Amino acid sequence: MTRLTRRTLLGAAAALTTLPARAENAPGVTDSEILFGQTIPYSGPASSYGTIGKASDAYFRMINDQGGIGGRKLRFLSLDDGYQPPKTVELTRRMIEDDKVAFLFNSLGTPTTNATRKYVNLKKVPQLFIASGATQFGDYVHFPWSMGWAPTYQTEGRIFAKYTLAQASDAKVAVLYQGDDSGRDYFKGFKDGLGDAADKTIVATATYEVSDPTVDSQILTLRDKGADVLFMTGIPKFNAMAIRKAFDIGWKPRLFFISSTGSSVATAIVPAGVDKAIGVITASYLKDPTDSQWANDPGFLEWRAWLEKYYPGADRTDVNNVYGYSTAQTMVQVLRQCGNDLSRENIMRQAANLDMVLPMQQPGVRLKTGPEDYYPMKQMRLVKFDGRTWVPFGDAISG
Repeated sequence: MTRLTRRTLLGAAAALTTLPARAENAPGVTDSEILFGQTIPYSGPASSYGTIGKASDAYFRMINDQGGIGGRKLRFLSLDDGYQPPKTVELTRRMIEDDKVAFLFNSLGTPTTNATRKYVNLKKVPQLFIASGATQFGDYVHFPWSMGWAPTYQTEGRIFAKYTLAQASDAKVAVLYQGDDSGRDYFKGFKDGLGDAADKTIVATATYEVSDPTVDSQILTLRDKGADVLFMTGIPKFNAMAIRKAFDIGWKPRLFFISSTGSSVATAIVPAGVDKAIGVITASYLKDPTDSQWANDPGFLEWRAWLEKYYPGADRTDVNNVYGYSTAQTMVQVLRQCGNDLSRENIMRQAANLDMVLPMQQPGVRLKTGPEDYYPMKQMRLVKFDGRTWVPFGDAISG
């Protein structure tokens, strides 16, 4: 198993500084450069995720300052699709057909990736570490060129369900989820985790669209159904609205879960009101930068030093900056494992040959893939908001 430390990263960079180009290299790979790209929402309802792209770009700049990969500099195209699938299709086609990128990295969103996945696989372009936990992005049989990164939404949903059964076996659960594949994935995982108890435990469900101005009416309806546990899935904007509305109407579920996708203190909890989020539970696989227990952790100190030098304007409390940093580390490891063969086939092969621990992963979580395992992470830890930060409790759990 590879444990990524600063020494490991620098040592690998030094060992691969003089590799010549090879004939089978992918488009976008020259003697001096590796060109790759992503789509991500820098605008629109999911724009709070835009900092992920900026963080990854900052990490790649650090790698370039260290000499790049095999003497090649990393050139990263990070394009704004506004979380709109038609725009994602347009930009993805442009990157592959006009810009000639070697591969796609960490493009964000379930509906946006669904709009491009068939095309990308027909073109046999690696679509790596998709920024979505949708279970479908581990389908190596039908889509062998597409791979996710984070634990799946179904994994997370099952973890919440197991905790509900253990802590509140007589619970009356309401679920509010985004009306797309990501929301349905969360809901399926939760139902599966409840097993035979699902029908009697779930008393109400509702959905919302990312174009909706609020979720106020849904929260009122779910409360009026007599639910005493709430599971809210969504991007930060909507999780924040749900937390705020539930508090403002005096609804205090005994368990209140929000999805990890919308749990950043900076972009979900602060907009909701930190006092209104006390007691809310989510699941985590990365160290939250607001948690003081990591103050002297080597991985956290390394992340902070990188942030201060390469992304000084970033919000230090936003876990999305940990996410962008960690996904970029994963991509760099893949490229280093490729050695002198930077063909698209070998890039995909190495992405499916990982066994590593990232500096900012939660204890008990590791990243491992295989030719028939396109789900890099399978463990998470439950965390509860205490009015200041997310506090982990218990060990890492497999969903």
